[in-house]
Amino acid sequence: MSFFACFFQGYGKNKSKASPVFLRHYTDSLSADSAEREINVPGKKRSLGDSLQNVLNSVKPAQFDYFPGVSLQQYLKGQAAGVYVQEPNGEPGTEQNIFIHGASMPILSAQDLFNSQPLVVIDGVPIISKDHPFAYDIQYYDFNRIGSATNLLAGIQPENIASIQVLTDPVEIAKYGARATNGVIYIKTKPSSGNRQISINSYFGLATPPTVTTINGASENKFRAPFYQRYATFEQTQNIPSYLSDSLYNIYYGPSNWTDLYYKKSLVYGIDANATGGNSRSNFRVSLGNQRSGGVADGTGVDRYSAAFIMNMIPLKWLNVSTSINASQIVRERNKYMRDRYAEIRYFPNLVNPPAPNKEYFGKYLREYDKSFDKNRNNLINGYLNVDLTFGKFLVNSKLAVDYSEGYRDVFYPSTLMETNSYVSNYFGYNQRLLAENSISYDLTPNKQSNLSFEVGQSLQWDTYQYSYGNAYRGSSDYIKINLLTEPTGNYTPAVFTYNLVGGVGGFLNSLTYRYLDRVKNNLASFYGKSSYSYKDKYFLSVMLREDASSTAQPTSRWFFSPAVSAKWNAKKDFFKNSKVISDLDFNGGYSRLGRVQTDDKFSAGPQYTIDIGYSGEARIGSFSNNATLNRPYSTGWIGYDIPWAYSEQINAGVSVGLWNNRLTSSIQFYSKSDKDQILGIPAYAEYGYERSLAAGLGVNNKGVDVIISGNPLNSSNKLKWTSSINLNFNKNKLLALPGGYQELSIGNKLLKVGEPIDSYWLYVNEGIYTSESQIPVNPSTGNKLSIESIQFDVGDPKWKDINGDFILDNRDKVLKGHTLPVVAGGFTNDLSFKRASLSFNFYFNLGRDIINEEMSRRFDFVNNQSVNDITSVKEVTFWEKRGDYSKYPIYNPWSGVIPYRADQDLFLENGAFVKLRAVTFGYDFIDVLKRKSNKGTHLRGYVTVNNVFTLTPYSGRDPELVNYAGYDTGYGLAIPRTFTMGFKYTL
Repeated sequence: MSFFACFFQGYGKNKSKASPVFLRHYTDSLSADSAEREINVPGKKRSLGDSLQNVLNSVKPAQFDYFPGVSLQQYLKGQAAGVYVQEPNGEPGTEQNIFIHGASMPILSAQDLFNSQPLVVIDGVPIISKDHPFAYDIQYYDFNRIGSATNLLAGIQPENIASIQVLTDPVEIAKYGARATNGVIYIKTKPSSGNRQISINSYFGLATPPTVTTINGASENKFRAPFYQRYATFEQTQNIPSYLSDSLYNIYYGPSNWTDLYYKKSLVYGIDANATGGNSRSNFRVSLGNQRSGGVADGTGVDRYSAAFIMNMIPLKWLNVSTSINASQIVRERNKYMRDRYAEIRYFPNLVNPPAPNKEYFGKYLREYDKSFDKNRNNLINGYLNVDLTFGKFLVNSKLAVDYSEGYRDVFYPSTLMETNSYVSNYFGYNQRLLAENSISYDLTPNKQSNLSFEVGQSLQWDTYQYSYGNAYRGSSDYIKINLLTEPTGNYTPAVFTYNLVGGVGGFLNSLTYRYLDRVKNNLASFYGKSSYSYKDKYFLSVMLREDASSTAQPTSRWFFSPAVSAKWNAKKDFFKNSKVISDLDFNGGYSRLGRVQTDDKFSAGPQYTIDIGYSGEARIGSFSNNATLNRPYSTGWIGYDIPWAYSEQINAGVSVGLWNNRLTSSIQFYSKSDKDQILGIPAYAEYGYERSLAAGLGVNNKGVDVIISGNPLNSSNKLKWTSSINLNFNKNKLLALPGGYQELSIGNKLLKVGEPIDSYWLYVNEGIYTSESQIPVNPSTGNKLSIESIQFDVGDPKWKDINGDFILDNRDKVLKGHTLPVVAGGFTNDLSFKRASLSFNFYFNLGRDIINEEMSRRFDFVNNQSVNDITSVKEVTFWEKRGDYSKYPIYNPWSGVIPYRADQDLFLENGAFVKLRAVTFGYDFIDVLKRKSNKGTHLRGYVTVNNVFTLTPYSGRDPELVNYAGYDTGYGLAIPRTFTMGFKYTL
């Protein structure tokens, strides 16, 4: 039963208000539509069959109305139990990640990150919330996906949101079948209304940059001096980088005032206007909005333009029709990181010298950058047409829905930025989802004490992901930024890296112009049957059986059967019916088994060919000598037959309690979720040239508990009111199985070991420093000193623990330590009000989480970073910013072949726990500003908000949130700004 069917069942019963009335059958208390009911508040009597757990784990509009966030992830952070949000970058509009009840698989790549995200549903329409990662197939690095790399959930207009709920009931989640394996976030938008009303919500303010300490060449020399004094040979002393060799060199030894050009205060503002109107038979809601979130560094920022329209009609007594459209455009100014630029263009200039810390010289670089352009935008639209037909106790529902988003990026870098080598690229890609759903439901009331309902339905979903990408190098002129029909002619002189044009017109040589096209399709067909039963409004049981078929599954296992069952017992009516203390006591439990859709269509084909032959083994070059080629997927992996559906089994049980007329409410929910038969690459078929085989059999278990406590400590008659709530999630994960019966498997810098957590780091144990020859262990049988990669340890090298005692340090001496994901995460919110004034503050916390401070690893490993010319050697202007605590690290010999400052050791593993005061808001209600004859006054609320107030953490780096999905702090995330905003909400 859809939201709008419920809406119209009670519509028009109070014609004076012409407002919607939500009517629910007892048996719907555990149905998938329970997420769409009105949200109750503590102290208010609940409707029959309402779930207190659903109420407690809902994010109310008041919790984000006055928060100037950019994306849905920011609004969810710390607001719902079991939800963990990663915000690895404070740059406005960038991608962020959501995990519900932990990670369902080891996060080894952007593909795994995509496959671990929950389903986001807007008014029953499942939307595409993240760009498909298949474009990484042509990328050598995964810092950013080619294209806009914009957070698609930033397109949701917050003013339109009525509530956000994280679904917890297995049958509620099972409504969305194989799409919902990672959990469901349900967004209910504000409905249309027959009441004529206009409201405006607007705010403006400033985002302020962080306080930083700058350094220059003298500071860098001072940092390096102990290393040179203790370990450097005469030759090494003479090989000091040129930018540090002369203290009179003003470019590097002068004032370090680059921050005047890099960090700046930025304007943030937003304005939303909406109107409702109509009558009891036809009504609408329309809204328009614009939001600007300026970044505080590197000229970043994002603009969102949004519009929404919803209309409901009852042309006939038995016919209800509703439609909704949400559209937005996101325009984003991206950062100017050299690392990201070089990663895309695959070109490395001389990286020995960093940008100058002096703003006079740094400004010259920025002026050259101004000759480039980086146009980055996204268009998004989603909507539906919903029709309900009522025939007695039969309800027929039909829905057509679409979700579409497209991203554009046009880039040009002039030759003056890259040693006379210009570059241009163009990207267009889209994500498209079409959905057709039909259902028939029937309600049966055998007697006054029981109720029974049945529902059968089907859905068809067509997903298409596509991109077109082209790039070119070495244009004939910086004034020509496209490839004209006639290519330039002339002599190419490699020695000077330029073209000497002797005739002809054109832009870029065809031989240096590349184009890439790709498309992924995923069609999903589903059929289901559901039955719900209630007895005496005390005992509830709901069962759903469904079959899903996916086009990305192999033909031998196209279909997957998913059962789900949930039950609830209202114990208050059995044991505490007349109690004045216990107002609610619900026990609930459930089980579900859901298939996991493969997001890559290559698994449905079995053995196949691919295109990845290119010079230097570059995966992004789809040809050899400009000729198309085909070969077996030696590097990506062998794909065989008989790959089954991956699936997830979840068991949950809990209790929800309300005391003293629900002035104090709490919920404890236990869960155990096992994801099985997932695909992972394992060593296989090396004799045929393959690096691995992609095989099923990966199993991961997450178990934990969600706790929510909410209450009104003060008496309701008191003028001072106080509402306080805390939510937290404790989660523990474990690897259950690996494909092929393996007990452990090393992949890159990760070790997956059965029985151990999947989010642990794999590290050497650091025990100090060897200060004398006598401290270095010697193998008595060979007389050789302790070694690593055939290099023997010496004085000044780190003491790494030889776990197995074989006097050779290798992967067998690494241990699993720490967690990339928090063991405990949650939020603490308080709302105080006195008459018309209100004060609220919100805390967000992560505990049991660890971080690899890779930025400090690279800082101390300066010798190796300056001796190679690759992506690890890139130095941004932030190189001249003092970060971290240098005193934490021993003075090792940086020229040692053992690489003493490598990141894979617990020397750089730090406690990443934190508590943040995310927001403080003071508001005042100006009620009945203008009296009217109808006795309904204009409502005006003003407010002041401070966000990102402070952070308490033992972490020695910058912000403990600014880490990538692997748990590494690379130093590349822009700071999450502190913002000060003033705003008002005006209703007429």
